[in-house]
Amino acid sequence: MTKRRQILVIGNNESGCTPELEKLAYDVGVEVAKSESVLITGGLGGVMKAASHGAHDAGGLTVGIIPQDNPSYANEFCDIVIPSGLGLSRDFLNALSADGVIIVGGGSGTLSETCAAYMHKKPIAALKNSGGIASKFSDQYLDHRQNVKIVGVETPQEAVRYILSQITA
Repeated sequence: MTKRRQILVIGNNESGCTPELEKLAYDVGVEVAKSESVLITGGLGGVMKAASHGAHDAGGLTVGIIPQDNPSYANEFCDIVIPSGLGLSRDFLNALSADGVIIVGGGSGTLSETCAAYMHKKPIAALKNSGGIASKFSDQYLDHRQNVKIVGVETPQEAVRYILSQITA
């Protein structure tokens, strides 16, 4: 049996997640499930919950790596919950667990996960029209090292297609 691809979806938590971002994240989750990849999120609300919901509805497998030590904090669409007990440091666990990362909107927590993925040269796609970190860093490198370019995409389908092209190449 070969290892399944694992795609991390990151973005706004519930306090900054608009209905438009929820729809985008839901659709990303559906596309991840359709690709037969495992969806990984931070397991909480907002973009994380919406992506998990989409993947769940499409019959995919969802993993939530939560910052708390109690699994009850995870959203109801997580099939597997990993209660890290690491607080904000769990952002690095999320990034290192993924073969590729998709950004939907996002604030400082999303930036932390993006930086962790960038430092470990994980392929990163950002939905350019979703605002936040995704829009700010689309189609550029985070720094002079040019580890990986954060590729701006227009649709959830393009995001998953790009990540798959990078991890199966």
